[in-house]
Amino acid sequence: MNDEDYMRLAIEKAREGVRHGQLPFGACIVKDGKVVGCAHNTILRDKNLTAHAEINTIHEACHVFDSLDLSGCTIYCTCEPCPMCLGALGLANIDRIVYGARISDVKMDGYVVLDTPGELFSIIGDGKISARGNVLKEENLVLFREWEKDNIKK
Repeated sequence: MNDEDYMRLAIEKAREGVRHGQLPFGACIVKDGKVVGCAHNTILRDKNLTAHAEINTIHEACHVFDSLDLSGCTIYCTCEPCPMCLGALGLANIDRIVYGARISDVKMDGYVVLDTPGELFSIIGDGKISARGNVLKEENLVLFREWEKDNIKK
């Protein structure tokens, strides 16, 4: 599988979350070609503002490895990680971040998310985290637009 295939898994996980009344964010963590965690955003269900897809996925992967160290892993996110998630990815020693849409692409009326300044990618993880953006960007934007259309009152 390649980056696009894994991104499709993250998109499907986000769609699963939407079907359960959650926000349209999904993420998957992969190591050596094996998916070791895949989750969606659960902040509404859990009443927990930190329950982002990336955080939930880190939690799953850490349990799989029985370790807090996710060195050698890549995370696939439907959206560029926010500063909180980026910090957690750095603490977990994630090697690579692949994301679909940028935060600036998906800001929605009534939905607030912090921008991730580009320089954070070079600071977090001592500059050892590589990033690739805009992977299946249009497919990700469709996901966010569908959610916005069904959930945001204009």
